[in-house]
Amino acid sequence: MKLVAALGMLLLVSCTTELDQDPNPEPPIPMSEAAMANNTETAFNYFVSKGLTQDQSAGIVGNLMQESNVDPNAVEYGGGPGRGIAQWSVGGRWDTSHNDNVTSFASQHGENRWALTTQLDFIWFELTTDGYGYSTLKAATTVSAAVVAFQDKYEICGTCDQTTRIKYANEVLADYGTGSSGGGGGGGTGGGGGTGGGTATCYSSTLGKEMPANACVQSKFDDLWYQCDNGSWVDRWSDPTACSSVHPL
Repeated sequence: MKLVAALGMLLLVSCTTELDQDPNPEPPIPMSEAAMANNTETAFNYFVSKGLTQDQSAGIVGNLMQESNVDPNAVEYGGGPGRGIAQWSVGGRWDTSHNDNVTSFASQHGENRWALTTQLDFIWFELTTDGYGYSTLKAATTVSAAVVAFQDKYEICGTCDQTTRIKYANEVLADYGTGSSGGGGGGGTGGGGGTGGGTATCYSSTLGKEMPANACVQSKFDDLWYQCDNGSWVDRWSDPTACSSVHPL
């Protein structure tokens, strides 16, 4: 009987441990330059679809660009606690805070905590359920006011570099807002897809800055080459237009 009891206890511990393990403990392979640009547009459109104004949506995304370049796989430089697009902290809102952490939220919804959609949904959940400055954000009538609302009430950052956040937010609004010329789908990706005459810039997550039309950048995320084609990153070899500048790793 003692042996049976011991085996039963061992099985229970084994099962409990297996249930407690996070099915997605580490981030997947880093994203490409083109995918990162798409994330920025996806995030902007997500918050607009939730009923926020374009200024308010751009204000959120400008913050996320400063935090992570809108990379859901982001891990804070130097092994710090920040994770995901909003750099939620390990030991806090990433995996520990009671009823308010990305890991728990993802598990409850059967999602991967490293997925962009999961993290966007979690931001919306926190804003509309736990506050985090939602009323202040909704009252913002300018990009700058929206940036500050999200920065102070949601990110609650230390050294925020507010000027850069506002700069990014204005770029997001210019690229993806109504009437902009820099929408993500402007450049073709098939053979001969280059526009040649496009002037819209592209944000490079590798270089951390906006790049001019036809700039060619080797991505630090996959070592491949991409070219800025009318506001969108495309595979370098699918665009016949000559590079305006070349930026290897």
